[in-house]
Amino acid sequence: MSIEIEVGLENATKVKPKSEEIRLDEDAAVVQPQSNLRRNLIFGGAAVAVLVAGLFIYFFNRESTDDAQVDGHITAVSAKVYGRVAEVLAKDNEPVKAGQPLVKLDARDYQAALDQAKGQLALAESEAQSAGVDVPKTRENVASGTSSADAQLLGAQADAMRAEVTYDQAKTSDLAWAQANVDKSRANARLAQADLERFTPLMEKGEISKQQFDAAKANADATASALTADEQKFVQAQRSVDITKAQLEAARARVQQAQAGVAAAKADTKQVSMKQADAAAKIAKVQQQRAAVEAAQLNLEYATITAPVDGVVTHKQVEIGQVVQPGQGLLVVVPLHDVWVTANFKETQLKKMKAGQKAEVKVDTYGKTFSGHVDSIASATGAVLSLLPPENATGNYVKVVQRIPVKILLDPIPQEKAVLRPGMNVEATVLTK
Repeated sequence: MSIEIEVGLENATKVKPKSEEIRLDEDAAVVQPQSNLRRNLIFGGAAVAVLVAGLFIYFFNRESTDDAQVDGHITAVSAKVYGRVAEVLAKDNEPVKAGQPLVKLDARDYQAALDQAKGQLALAESEAQSAGVDVPKTRENVASGTSSADAQLLGAQADAMRAEVTYDQAKTSDLAWAQANVDKSRANARLAQADLERFTPLMEKGEISKQQFDAAKANADATASALTADEQKFVQAQRSVDITKAQLEAARARVQQAQAGVAAAKADTKQVSMKQADAAAKIAKVQQQRAAVEAAQLNLEYATITAPVDGVVTHKQVEIGQVVQPGQGLLVVVPLHDVWVTANFKETQLKKMKAGQKAEVKVDTYGKTFSGHVDSIASATGAVLSLLPPENATGNYVKVVQRIPVKILLDPIPQEKAVLRPGMNVEATVLTK
């Protein structure tokens, strides 16, 4: 404005363009910083948007929790038999191999028990062998006795039949024949005696000759003698009947005796069964003694306590001279090569989670992240599996988000890189896609 006053009106047209040029320069100077700021704001906003989008995409398919820890097999080693500790062969935090002796008990009592069991086994085997020999021997003796008894019975029955025939003959035909002879001789004797009695008075009167009388007398004497002989034969026949009857009774008695022998022989066959049962019992005793030997052998082996798995010894609670009981804990072996992660995720995080998904585990001890995958998801919440599960039926229920254990298996980790021990705290992340 001061310029315009000094030059006057005639120079106004010349001065005015200068003022416009100055004004344009000032406007240009103001517009340029505003454009740079706008451009920077646009680029910055785009970068922030890209960053937010990237973070959203990154965390959208990831579920994480810091309620996680390393788990493993905690193998407690205990004594299986009673005894005094003779040697302790392992130290705390010492690596051991499966089958490596850790503790030795005084095994003298178990060695003596094993020797005694072996002796009883040898005795039982000897008795079983003897019983096995007795069975065929008894069978042969019984078979021989049965055959002999059968033969004796057949012989006695044959003798009885012959005696019965002889008795029947003596009682019927022989006795009847002797009786007939007696009757005949008696009749002849009577006739001869009658003739003699008739001839006697005739002889005295001389009516007959002496020769006739002597003949009649001789005939009477002969018939009397024949009668006496026939009577004796009859008596002998009666005695024969009694003798054959006695013989028949004796034969029948022998038959009964033979029958008793057959019955006894058949009863003796039960001895074979008894011998077989005795042999079976002794064989069973052999098996029992073998089991006793195996049990004694096991007890002797149990006196040496070995590592059940490869691992590291920890929590040692045994010393030399200590008397331990069966089931008493002595130490713990932890296999550090076989560990996993148990991550307790909220139930709201399990919607897209399933077995086989990739996982990342950051270990607090090392500050490193290790890869793995989801092995399985527990079938119940940790609260339900706790010692005192909550009771929601008391009327004062408060809804609390529950946590469910998820087992994550880690990819092999070189020992020189890291050693994970059960109980370590970790942060687990599962990539749900």
